[in-house]
Amino acid sequence: MRHGKKFNHLSRKSAHRKAMLSNMAGSLIEHKRISTTVAKAKALKKYVEPLITKAKNDTTHSRRVVFSYLKDKYAVSELFRDVAQTIGERPGGYTRILKTGNRLGDNADMCILELVDYNDTYVLDSSAKPKGKKRSRRGKKKAVTENKVTETEEEKIVDKTEEDTKDLKVDETEKKD
Repeated sequence: MRHGKKFNHLSRKSAHRKAMLSNMAGSLIEHKRISTTVAKAKALKKYVEPLITKAKNDTTHSRRVVFSYLKDKYAVSELFRDVAQTIGERPGGYTRILKTGNRLGDNADMCILELVDYNDTYVLDSSAKPKGKKRSRRGKKKAVTENKVTETEEEKIVDKTEEDTKDLKVDETEKKD
C-alpha cells in the first residue's frame, strides 16, 4: 500500500530523477523560464525553491550545499549573484507555473515554469502609485457630468469648424485663379 507516500517518482529511477531535476534547475536559473510538463514542474518547484532560499545567505557552506544539488558552477554563481539579489526580500514562492495546454504528441499537460521576479508582465513597479479609496457610483456620475460639454459650447465648436472649412474653400479657389 502507498499510504502517505506523496513523492512523485516521475517514472524514473532515483539517479535518473536526481540528474534530471539538477539539469532542469540549472536551466531554470540560467534562463529564468523553462517549458516542461506540469508533473515535472511541480517536482522541480519543490527541488529548486529550497536552493533559492539557501542562496539568500551567501556563505561558502551554502554555496557548497547548493553546488552539491546543481553540479554546475555557472548556475551556482548566477543563483548567488543575480537571482538571490532580486528575490532577497521575498519570503518564499519564488517560482510560478503557467499552464499552456497539451502537447501534440502524447497529450501531456504542458506548462511554463518561471522565476517570479523576472517576468515583466506580472512584476509591478515599486514606484507605481497606490490606487485611491473606492468611491461610490454617485461620485463617478458627478465627475462625468462635470466633464460633459454643454449644448451652447457644442454649437460654438460646430460654428467655428464651419468657418474654418469655408476659409479653406476660399483659399483653394484663390489658388486656382
